[in-house]
Amino acid sequence: MIRSMTGFGLGEAELDGLTVRVEIRSVNHRFLQARFRLPSEFADLEPRVDALVKKNLSRGAVTLTVNTTRSTAASAVTVDEDLAGRYLKLLTKTAKRYSIEDDLKLSDLVGLPGVVTTRPDSKSHLREGKVLLGAVGEAIERLLRMRETEGSHLEDDIRKQGKAIEKLRVRIEKRMPKVIRAHFEGMKKRADNLLATEPTGKNGGIERADLARELALLAERTDVSEEISRLDSHIGQVNAVLEKGGEVGRKLDFLVQELYREANTIGSKAGDAKVAHAVVELKTHIERVREQVQNVE
Repeated sequence: MIRSMTGFGLGEAELDGLTVRVEIRSVNHRFLQARFRLPSEFADLEPRVDALVKKNLSRGAVTLTVNTTRSTAASAVTVDEDLAGRYLKLLTKTAKRYSIEDDLKLSDLVGLPGVVTTRPDSKSHLREGKVLLGAVGEAIERLLRMRETEGSHLEDDIRKQGKAIEKLRVRIEKRMPKVIRAHFEGMKKRADNLLATEPTGKNGGIERADLARELALLAERTDVSEEISRLDSHIGQVNAVLEKGGEVGRKLDFLVQELYREANTIGSKAGDAKVAHAVVELKTHIERVREQVQNVE
C-alpha cells in the first residue's frame, strides 16, 4: 500500500486537570519538513516530538500544534522576600526624596518583576510530558491512517491511468508498421522521380545502391519500436512499485519522467497524424499520473 502526503490527525489526553490537544497536518513536499508549535512549558519535549515524527513519516510538509488548558495549577508559587525588600526600600527612599506620597500596597509590590514566580513541579512535569507525547503519538497514528486511505485512492487512479497508457502504447505499436511502410514508399517514389531526371552511374551520377541505403536509414529513423518497448517496461515498473508499496514517491516520480521522455521521442520520430494524436492522449494520461505521484510519500 502506498501513502499520500496529505492528511490530518488529532490526539487528545487529560491528566489531573491538564487537557492536551494535538493537531498534525501534512501536505506534499519533496522532503520531510516539520514545524512544531508547543506551549513554552513543554518546549523541552520538542526533540522527542521531532523524533516521533521522523520515525513515522519520511516526506511531507508537516505542522504539529499542541494546545494545553488547565483547570488546576501545577506549579509551586514562591515569593522572593529579599527582592521584595529591596524594591520596598528603594521605592520608599525615592518617594521621600521627591516628596511623593507613599501609597505603595502589597498588591503593587507582588506585581513587580521577579517578586512572585512559579516553579514547575518536576514530577508533575514528567507525568504531563508522557501524556503529551502519548497524544502526539495518537495524532500521528490517525494522520497515518488518513494518509493510507488517501494513498489507496491515489493508487487506484494511477493504475487506471496506467491501463489507459498501455492501451495507447498498443495502438501506436500496431500503427507503426503502416507508418514506416508509408514513409518508405513515399521516399522511394520521390527517389524514383529524382532518378528519372538525374544521371546515374559512377561518373558523378546517383548510385541506386547508395540511394537505397539512404532510404533504408531514413525509414529506420522513423522506427520507434525501442521507445515503445521501453514505454511498456516503464509501465510494468510502475505497477511493480505500486504492488510493493511503502515509500515509493521518488521512484514513481522518476518513472513518470521516463514515460514523458519516451512519449516525446515517439511523437517527434513517428511523423504520422494518428500517432501524433495518440501521443497527445498518452501525455495527458502521463500528466495525470504525475499529478498523483506528486502527493505520494
